[in-house]
Amino acid sequence: MDMTSAYREVGSYRGAAEICGTTHRTVKKAVLAAQRAQAGLDPPLAHNYDTVRNVVAERVERTKGKISAKRLLPVVRAAGYEGSARNLRRLVAETKVQWRTENHRGRRPGVWTPGDMLVFDWGEIGPLFVFCAVVAWSRVRFVFFTDNLGADATMNALAECFEYIGGVPKTALTDRMGCLKGGTVAGLVIPTPAYVRFAVHYRFQPDFCEGADPESKGLVENLVGYVKSDLMIPEELTVTELATANAKGRLWLDEVNSVEHSEICAIPNERLAVERKLFSALPTLRATIGKVVTRKVSKLSWVRFGSARYSVPTSHIGSDVELRVRDGVMTIVSHEETVAEHLVGRFPW
Repeated sequence: MDMTSAYREVGSYRGAAEICGTTHRTVKKAVLAAQRAQAGLDPPLAHNYDTVRNVVAERVERTKGKISAKRLLPVVRAAGYEGSARNLRRLVAETKVQWRTENHRGRRPGVWTPGDMLVFDWGEIGPLFVFCAVVAWSRVRFVFFTDNLGADATMNALAECFEYIGGVPKTALTDRMGCLKGGTVAGLVIPTPAYVRFAVHYRFQPDFCEGADPESKGLVENLVGYVKSDLMIPEELTVTELATANAKGRLWLDEVNSVEHSEICAIPNERLAVERKLFSALPTLRATIGKVVTRKVSKLSWVRFGSARYSVPTSHIGSDVELRVRDGVMTIVSHEETVAEHLVGRFPW
């Protein structure tokens, strides 16, 4: 209860002071000031910056609330302001607050459509990077660990995500990550040619957030923090054991996607079973991502890669094979068929 209301209730300064936890003198000052203001006896307080208030408001409007008092000081001096820089900072701060209140874009909770949206982003702890994705309607979560966050790693993780959820949503939303952004025209992001080819292969629409607007993908921002605190730190995952990290990641996904989600009050895996019917079907072959290393199998039935030799079945002697390395494992592919797998001592890519 404020002091004026308390005084109206009890009718004495001391009684109101006891209710409000202050002194009777303070209550008296507050009551008399309220009575003078109500009667219109107190003139508005004048400031030495009132004459340049319109100049400051115009500059704040023009710069969309970005200009600083330091840059405005020469302008208002020329307009006749004779006060201190400190007073000007007060005026600029007040004007910016008013401008932001009047020009706030406003926010509403996202209303997601089944089969429509996948939101993804990256997180990191030291040299270990984690790709995080959330299917917006069903809230199914997906994580994948890598040793980098380049374009090839991002598209490879997306391919893994599509295979995990069993289909392809209509749209994949992310922030303006440089590995997927080819340029910006009139505020709109143009995806790189490689990302466009990847999107065409999987038949989804690539989409990007507005600049400096992480709230528009808050779904996955929350997942990044969650996987760090609930999986990466407790399990002490390291970049030297990516296969182990991804195996633990799958177990963690089975756990979190099988319990009721606090926001939708439903189990994500059960919702996904309904939403999967609205996804586009996965392509027959996985997209070829990044640089493809091709080697010819020697007469001794091996291929050379990274200063090492890897054996290949003798039936492929003299033919060309593709070498694909992921999580420290080399896969040798011939005509889209895996013919051999080997551990590698280091990551060549």
